[in-house]
Amino acid sequence: MTPPDRNAEGNVGPSSRHWPFLGQRIAVVGLGKAGLPAARRLREWGAEVTAWDDKAPARAEAEAAGLRVADPALAFIHDALLLSPGIPHVLPRVHPAAAAAQAAGRPILSDVEFLYRAVRASGSKARFVGITGTNGKSTTTALLAHLIARAGIPVEVGGNLGPAALDMPLLGDDGIYVLEMSSYMLERIETLRFNCAAMLNLSADHLDRHGDMAGYRAAKARIFATQRGEDTAVLGMDDAGTAGLRGELAARVVPISASMPQPGGFWATGSLLRDDSGLIADLSTCPTLPGEHNAQNAAAACAMATALGLRRNDLADGLRSYPGLPHRQELVGEIRGIRFVNDSKATNADSTAKALASYDLVVWIAGGTGKEGGIESLAPLFPRVAEAFLIGQDGGIFAATLAEHGVAHRRLETLAEAVPAAAAAALGGAAPVVLLSPAAASWDQFTGFDQRGDHFRSLVQSLPEGQD
Repeated sequence: MTPPDRNAEGNVGPSSRHWPFLGQRIAVVGLGKAGLPAARRLREWGAEVTAWDDKAPARAEAEAAGLRVADPALAFIHDALLLSPGIPHVLPRVHPAAAAAQAAGRPILSDVEFLYRAVRASGSKARFVGITGTNGKSTTTALLAHLIARAGIPVEVGGNLGPAALDMPLLGDDGIYVLEMSSYMLERIETLRFNCAAMLNLSADHLDRHGDMAGYRAAKARIFATQRGEDTAVLGMDDAGTAGLRGELAARVVPISASMPQPGGFWATGSLLRDDSGLIADLSTCPTLPGEHNAQNAAAACAMATALGLRRNDLADGLRSYPGLPHRQELVGEIRGIRFVNDSKATNADSTAKALASYDLVVWIAGGTGKEGGIESLAPLFPRVAEAFLIGQDGGIFAATLAEHGVAHRRLETLAEAVPAAAAAALGGAAPVVLLSPAAASWDQFTGFDQRGDHFRSLVQSLPEGQD
């Protein structure tokens, strides 16, 4: 294989002859946001690609792109299967292509595994950073990438957040990949080694996919599986499931906490972020990092940044200048002093708990496709809810829970109904914040949490300034 040419910055150029998968037969199943770009990129890198999707329009798009389209489940003659993260290979039911690959003794991999192999095949020593956890991983990923970019280091951010892994360019030796890693992706890595990895927290989620909490924890813990003693493992200490991994890891462990001192690590005391050397930053001056949960995110990002060689004295300015992410406590409008906050990414009760804890009093918009346990766990935070507006498939179940706890609420069907009603309540004096934090998935009415959040933003921006 001809080694890739490098440009002046050390990155592998787009015209490089780089064929890390020359002659390999790879089946790509699931041709969505990540799958189709992966199939194209693997073909560019020399692989013999067979593409497949259970939906005819996606297969037609692949054919239009010149890809070979065939169902690998009929005869698995491939060296590996790249299976879209959303498609199960064990629970709750095995996809036929996964069953065929398993029967043939072939690995089922994620796109980040192929990115790692391609980078190493190019000869690049670019570092890989992985971030996982039930909640907070998107903010921590984006925040760390922001800190790295401010330091002038080439960085690519993606994975479960933003660009698909195989849409990223190949970086040179000084580059860093910062990847948000879901449990679905982590259970399909094989050789990928993270120079720095973080697990922020664990709470019940995706149990249908992993069987039980032990299976979910095991999938998440794979982020540390290939690390060595010279690598860094950043570990949240605020829940027992995550903290309990400390004695099981080969890498150097850096503990973090949103509330408890962590000698040798990073932690917050109130709004003050610290390490063993003293104060790093006052998070009350960081407008896009409200609440205790973001204190943990900031601690994790700073722990990884210093492990990667960034200067400690530059961290405070980086935290203050972080622009935030859409759909994560995003301020989308203000009318007569009432703030409208889009937290559509909160698809479970644990995420919503973080948002509710960030405000003294809110008008709350919630509902959608609820998760196991509903919103009962949020009961200690219900005094912060002046009134709730409940939408979607499981809005009625949420309403029953609120009724049991004496929380004022109204049952509506759609976000388009809820936003003006919530605005009227807030402007009438109920609370200074209208918070969309659904504690539920969005599939009943939207294509994803991002579409739900975008719709909320547009509805808020269409509200009349003088609404009574």
